[in-house]
Amino acid sequence: MAVPALLPSLPASPDSPVAPAYARLGEVFTGLCVEERGLGEGLPRGAGWVGADELGAGGEGLDAFLAWDEAQVRRDHGRPARADVVASFGLHRYAWPVCLLVTLPWFLHRRVPRLPARNVALQRDHGRLAVRVEEFACLPGDPAAALPGARVVANEEALRAEARAALAEHFEEVLAGFGPRMRRGRRALWGMVTDEIVEGLWYIAALLGEEQRALAELERLMPGTARPYVGAAGFRELAGSAEVCGTTRSTRDRATCCFFYTLRPEDTCLTCPRTSDAERVRRLAATA
Repeated sequence: MAVPALLPSLPASPDSPVAPAYARLGEVFTGLCVEERGLGEGLPRGAGWVGADELGAGGEGLDAFLAWDEAQVRRDHGRPARADVVASFGLHRYAWPVCLLVTLPWFLHRRVPRLPARNVALQRDHGRLAVRVEEFACLPGDPAAALPGARVVANEEALRAEARAALAEHFEEVLAGFGPRMRRGRRALWGMVTDEIVEGLWYIAALLGEEQRALAELERLMPGTARPYVGAAGFRELAGSAEVCGTTRSTRDRATCCFFYTLRPEDTCLTCPRTSDAERVRRLAATA
């Protein structure tokens, strides 16, 4: 499935330890705006906004959220999709940007915000995310350690554990809403989260000119043994890419399927296990 299509961004607040990362995200991926709210300040509601906690509750908020995906499928493909496919599309388009709220500050500045579902809201029509960071983890020696809500951890592995824990806390609640709609087991749901963690940061890091560092960092973040996650970053060199693309390209196989093939069987994702390496090379060469 394609990267979520979002709309123009606004500058992030400079008054938080994660603002530089969110501002950098807006610079290289102008379709996404992250707006920070202060401690004690409410998140937006109405006018198309939905809270992550509303999605986790699985009621009217999730219904309205998935109506966007259902309408998009009908508009772009001329026919409806199964309800579980619509829900899978919705989770993908939610998780891809939301994972970046944690992974990008970790990758760029070694700061990991805790973002329980109550502290995240989104507005799909305008590509906006609103967040409230009450607590974050950082390394010894980080100037941000003096800020309110800071928690210093011992080393890089401890910080990676914080990133995994922050994402698990958030998605444990959100998957409670999406899971019944998707009709998938817990293993498949967490495999999908794993894929979005890896592929979101991989994509943005390439825009930042730091793809190679991201590949190494993601291998350590998602080693395949950290629960509740299912699957590893699992990068490998794409055979034949150097000859065709002029440089060796990396690829991976997704742990789970987004079900896009149910709408257009011939158009699989670039990292779908159904897509052969030869086809991956062909597509990368065509878009180089």
